[in-house]
Amino acid sequence: MQTSLLPVLAAAAAGGQPPAWLQFLPIVGMGLVMWFLFIRPQMRQQKEHKAKLESIKKGDTVLTGGGLLAKVIKVDEAYVEVELAPNVRVRAVKSTITDIVPPAGAKPAND
Repeated sequence: MQTSLLPVLAAAAAGGQPPAWLQFLPIVGMGLVMWFLFIRPQMRQQKEHKAKLESIKKGDTVLTGGGLLAKVIKVDEAYVEVELAPNVRVRAVKSTITDIVPPAGAKPAND
């Protein structure tokens, strides 16, 4: 079943009132634009960050939310024990880890 907006718009131009649902069409359109431009990409970033946190293992070098580079010593479900310097170990909340730093000998992805 295919309907066209032409009869509705023709009735509106002839002096008749368009249906009430037609007034909400721009609002629905703006909602869809917001969904595809803002909400959906943010959800994808959160999903990727969560997967990255779950893949942390002992020996990885990580970047904390405070900008510190540290080596992972032990991984729990909610906490990560990291070594900032020789014999300087700290426990950090796992969600504050922002990135896993690739090893120094690894080639960049774009080369």
